[in-house]
Amino acid sequence: MATCLENVQMPSCVWFEAGEKRNALMSMLAGTLFFMGWWFIIDAHAKYHTEMVSAYHVCGVLGTLSLFMVNSVTNAQIRGDAYNGGCMGARGARFWMFVGFVIGFAAVIAACWILFANFVAKDAPHHWPGVALFMQNIFIFLGSLTYKFGRSEDQWN
Repeated sequence: MATCLENVQMPSCVWFEAGEKRNALMSMLAGTLFFMGWWFIIDAHAKYHTEMVSAYHVCGVLGTLSLFMVNSVTNAQIRGDAYNGGCMGARGARFWMFVGFVIGFAAVIAACWILFANFVAKDAPHHWPGVALFMQNIFIFLGSLTYKFGRSEDQWN
């Protein structure tokens, strides 16, 4: 398989070859995604406050918690290169990041469930609160992934 793809050249992309500006660009993109996610749910709650149950906001809070959990661990800590302290070492860092991803993905799944169970299947008069809740959690999760994996590794420490 390697011989078939040896001569294929990928065009340069501004996101992957931005050089020293890559970290700043990815951080701004991640922050914009996070902001847009919370903006959608604030808009939906402001306009349709009677249809928005307060418990729906738990999904967004858990997504935000996931963002902080995933991005509090560097790749060097996961590999075990630059991790000297702690009671669990690199294994604890991997577990922490895994739990963060599980919480983030669970928030997206819960938002999808709320969207379809309470706004689509029940034929609610307005679908926007459910769509906004789902988009909030998708954007927070995408912001978390962008901030974690979009930045260049040599400037993380």
